[in-house]
Amino acid sequence: MYIHPDVRGAAPPKEPSRPLRSIVGDTLRAARLRAHLTQVDVAHLIDIDPAVYSRLERGLRLPSLQNLYLLCTALRATPNELLGYPASLPPEAVSDAKEALLRRVRQLDAHQALALVQLLPDVR
Repeated sequence: MYIHPDVRGAAPPKEPSRPLRSIVGDTLRAARLRAHLTQVDVAHLIDIDPAVYSRLERGLRLPSLQNLYLLCTALRATPNELLGYPASLPPEAVSDAKEALLRRVRQLDAHQALALVQLLPDVR
């Protein structure tokens, strides 16, 4: 299996301090409220029973992978957000990523650099 060199030194994820069901339930509720939707709205959007969605938000169940995908779409959230990962990286990871990106940009030829510059306005 190939592991990219930039990832080899990364630390493994830490064990969550709370059960994953609880974390996902809290993040689902926050994303739903941010989207101004009711539990019934979300349940209908992803085609599950409202009682099942309620159990997800209360941390009694975990969504299936398929439902997690649908929830991300319905709530306009990322899987990382719904799984409780931090929204931003630690400063040292950002710094390392910037350095790795700069190293790669410096390796581009003129045509590749021009294409990158033309793509940047579309990146948010």
